[in-house]
Amino acid sequence: LAVCVDGWCVYTLPTGDGQSVQMDSIKSGFVGSQVELRCIFVNSNPPVKISQVTWQKFLNGTKQNVAIANPSLGVSVLPPFKERVTFKQAAVRHRTPSLEDTTIMFSNLRLSDEAAYICEYTTFPAGNRENMVNLTVFARPQTRMTLTTPTIVARPQKRKMTVATCLSANGKPQSVIKWDTRLKGEATFQETQNANGTVTVRSNYVVVPSRETHKQKLTCIVTYNNERITDSVVLNVQYEPEVKIEGFDGNWYLDRQDVSLTCNADANPPVTVYQWKVLNGSLPSTVEILNNSLIFKGAVTYELAGTYVCAATNGIGTRTGLVQVNVTEFPNNPPPGGPEIPQEQHNAGAVIGGAVGGVVLLAAAATLLFMFLRRRQRTFKGDYSTKKQVFGNGYSKAGGLPAHPPIPNNLQYPDDSDDEKKPAQIAVTGGFEASERDFDGDAEDLKRPYFTVDEGESRDYDERTLAFQYDPETEIADDMVSQTDGSVISKKEWYV
Repeated sequence: LAVCVDGWCVYTLPTGDGQSVQMDSIKSGFVGSQVELRCIFVNSNPPVKISQVTWQKFLNGTKQNVAIANPSLGVSVLPPFKERVTFKQAAVRHRTPSLEDTTIMFSNLRLSDEAAYICEYTTFPAGNRENMVNLTVFARPQTRMTLTTPTIVARPQKRKMTVATCLSANGKPQSVIKWDTRLKGEATFQETQNANGTVTVRSNYVVVPSRETHKQKLTCIVTYNNERITDSVVLNVQYEPEVKIEGFDGNWYLDRQDVSLTCNADANPPVTVYQWKVLNGSLPSTVEILNNSLIFKGAVTYELAGTYVCAATNGIGTRTGLVQVNVTEFPNNPPPGGPEIPQEQHNAGAVIGGAVGGVVLLAAAATLLFMFLRRRQRTFKGDYSTKKQVFGNGYSKAGGLPAHPPIPNNLQYPDDSDDEKKPAQIAVTGGFEASERDFDGDAEDLKRPYFTVDEGESRDYDERTLAFQYDPETEIADDMVSQTDGSVISKKEWYV
């Protein structure tokens, strides 16, 4: 049988005579506690003589005596174990001791006590017999949870901050920290290896303080070996007032009684000051301010309409809330069993609505009629007000010449002509000649004949005609209409 520690092994070989040292291979205990290290010698038959029993601490390849029991010299415990190590059996300390059971008691364990311990029997004539036990010392961590600051304030900037810290200090082995909460935050972790072999674990919980985080429970769970340690805190977050105005139900109508507005504010610490005002105006003369409420005395009037603002202040800051109050002539939804609106009022409203609708309909019809007539009047670019004067065989744009031969007013119309009368014949007396000398250079387009005859109609024009000689027998085309001032216009020609 071999027991090894840090590469060093102690072998217990069974002997033919049956002698052996019985020990536990592993023992453990917590710092400050007591542990028993068992050592029993199984003697042979006939028994051998036990000359001495020695307990040794074996660490890093070095042996250190802990306690010695000698039949002649008695019991001796060496420093630094003298005050903490004793032999369990009182018989070991007798004048004639019994050394078969030399179990020792280790009290007030220290981290430095962790090592391998050898129990060695010196016998005669069999020689030495020994065995070894590994002692592990655990350190229970010191666990605590604290708020980072007694007062957590929610700021408008909404910055993250550490609100709580969970600490598991000087644990061996190290602990594992977890958080249990409904908060939407995040945790950070840090491990520190201490010189004595213990580990300190620290975890911070980071969150954005707000009204929603107030009174939320935050639990730290520390798992050490198979042990579960929990600690909890409730966050106390201070924040500005959250203001809401209640009382306006959207149905404030004339002569309604007993209306009011209440400024409710959720704040920590509580609100100390409430202030009321009306945007772009002043509070009605019938209002009474009572704590955080506005009480409107008497019946509802149009004077009550407006935007009401409530400012609530606590030790952190000031926040406002507002409500738009509208006043109607009649209730929107009359309460069951309440006064009904008189039928005369219903009829008056119907008459007014019908009149307004009729006016709107007539205006729309007049607009459509005007647009229709306007489109009918315009049959080409320009309109019928654009006139053309007759010169020779052609026509010029209105205003092209200062004078022209007079045209008789007695035009002949067929009996079956339509609204736009077409002349059957125009009798022109006399003649008129024009030459290039009668026009200035700026009226260049007046020097060019314009023809408004129908397509396919052909006539022979001589040079005099092209020289703007007036033809007394000029015929008016079918698409020409005579005007009262002696001019004619074309219904087919388009002008740019």
